[in-house]
Amino acid sequence: MGELTPAVACTAFKNFYSTCLLIFSVFIVSALVFTRQTQMSQDVHPAAAFVIMWLAVLWLAMVEGGQGPLVGLLPVDLDLYKESHPKTYMSTKITTKGDNLDRYLMGRQFMVVLLVFVINLCGAPLAGATLFSFPPIVLEIFLVSGVAMILFTAMLGQLAAQVNASHMMLDFINNYFAVFTLYVAMVIEFSGFLHSSYLIQMIVAKLAGKAHDHNSREEKRSLPMALFFWGRCLMSLAILGFACAVTFAALFQGKTTMWGSVPGGAAVVIFIVLASCVGLLEGMQIAFFAVTKLPKSEQGKHKFAMKTCELLFRGEGVNLPGFMIGRQVCVTLCWFVAARVTTMNVEVGTGENIFGVSDGFQTFLNTGLLGAVLTTILASISWQLVASAFPIAFLSNPIVFVFLRLCLWLEATGICSGAWVVAWIHAKIAGFQRDEVYIGTPEERAAKNHADKKENQDIEPGHPRIPAYPAGDDHFSMSDDEEEDTERDTEAQVEQEA
Repeated sequence: MGELTPAVACTAFKNFYSTCLLIFSVFIVSALVFTRQTQMSQDVHPAAAFVIMWLAVLWLAMVEGGQGPLVGLLPVDLDLYKESHPKTYMSTKITTKGDNLDRYLMGRQFMVVLLVFVINLCGAPLAGATLFSFPPIVLEIFLVSGVAMILFTAMLGQLAAQVNASHMMLDFINNYFAVFTLYVAMVIEFSGFLHSSYLIQMIVAKLAGKAHDHNSREEKRSLPMALFFWGRCLMSLAILGFACAVTFAALFQGKTTMWGSVPGGAAVVIFIVLASCVGLLEGMQIAFFAVTKLPKSEQGKHKFAMKTCELLFRGEGVNLPGFMIGRQVCVTLCWFVAARVTTMNVEVGTGENIFGVSDGFQTFLNTGLLGAVLTTILASISWQLVASAFPIAFLSNPIVFVFLRLCLWLEATGICSGAWVVAWIHAKIAGFQRDEVYIGTPEERAAKNHADKKENQDIEPGHPRIPAYPAGDDHFSMSDDEEEDTERDTEAQVEQEA
């Protein structure tokens, strides 16, 4: 056991109070569902809303956690884990072919937004919701402001999975649930309703001075495949245009789940601001990882670009992972508000349908699917593409520095430290081990003639890819206990293989 220092005591306190907040948030959200004070529990049934909400949270955890392993394992020789992790091999065999990883990431981004929208429908409180005899201040903080939903979703559905997946990539996706999630994301991309993102990708690559297919690892499309591709791009543009039209019409007419006290014009402004905030946060992680590969002399001369990089890489470099945690809280908050702003709430059969569409089609619009498409393309993927092409220009924005400060402050409060507790429990129950136990570090793999493919780690402008460290790379320092556990697990693995 390590020495009880002030830093260790502070971390323990953060873990404790954050875990208590998480338990209280789960209790509040569950109580709202079973008292029919959420949209789905009121319209369908509390039991159905409760089950769907938890399924969505668990699936969100796989979607959020699965990204890191599929990116981090890209340069690793598949033969190293083909026998020990067959389900992981099933997934990486697909993502290492051609541009399949980028296809998966595009479909995955929509899944994140859609699942957050579903969780919002199941667990977010209706206007005027109240619980037991809680004082108004508790209701204001946990219900009205959405803190309970944010903590519930961020810790259980996102951060805990990302913590385990960052160090235990092989074990995390070694299951059929991960394989199924990969196929769903690929089908979503293949459907074409997100293909307008490729048009944005081409524009961004052109502005960066690159051919639009400069980073493709596939052969040039045949004529039939080219027609199929461009046909889906046109279809996606039509869907995006219609989504914008119906969403803004609903906002101006007050026909969304936005709080009734907010005027239509203000709701439109709120949506635009939210989309910009989410886009900024999505682009920041891309830009930050991009500049980590640059020498200090190339990290920009603009005042705010220099201030941002100095803060980001200060000390032992803990501010980068700290930003990622704080960013997740901010993004989750924005997604929930965006879901409320863009999800339609038109009572079918009253003649109030948007643009006079049929009752059946209005029922479809009320699901919020078009809102998810709209926010995925305009508030997420587009900003990632721009940040990947122009990271230094992106960091020169003074608002980026302000958001970095905000995210670091949120992480320092420890409000989401309970995710580390959840991750530890999950890893112990599942029997996860660090990747170096199975395949060694990048240096050890190179010494055994299984060196990582460096070309697979380079990310060119126009990729919607969030960089990840290769499996087994100790990018965050381990505690003494973790080092001992890793050495012990490695020795046990070697003995078992012998």
